[in-house]
Amino acid sequence: MECLIKPPVKKNTIPIDLKLHNDIRAVERARFAHQRQQKLEEQEEIKRLRKELIPKVQLMPYFDRPFVPRRSEMQPTVPREPKFCIPRHKTIKCCRMSCNDMSGPSQLQHLPSSVEKTEALYKNRGLQ
Repeated sequence: MECLIKPPVKKNTIPIDLKLHNDIRAVERARFAHQRQQKLEEQEEIKRLRKELIPKVQLMPYFDRPFVPRRSEMQPTVPREPKFCIPRHKTIKCCRMSCNDMSGPSQLQHLPSSVEKTEALYKNRGLQ
């Protein structure tokens, strides 16, 4: 007679914890609702602060007491001589002349004045 061998007994399967989409969505929605509530509260606070910052009317000064200005406690400024020389680094490269070079009378005589320039223009055009 044949003996039938019983197959080995399997362990019971353990169910896996299911994460349903509804649960994940509910958590995300709660986080979003909390953030939105905070944003609305901040906007309300900004509105309230803006209402408080409306400029108020300043009171009129009293004119029954005369205004007597006080003497300043600061020292007066000491005048300085102006510097008419152009610094060497700011002069044009092609014609570097310092103010000392132009101070001689021969240098100033050859420079035509604005009146002489206009007279020369009128003569060239034949308008005089």
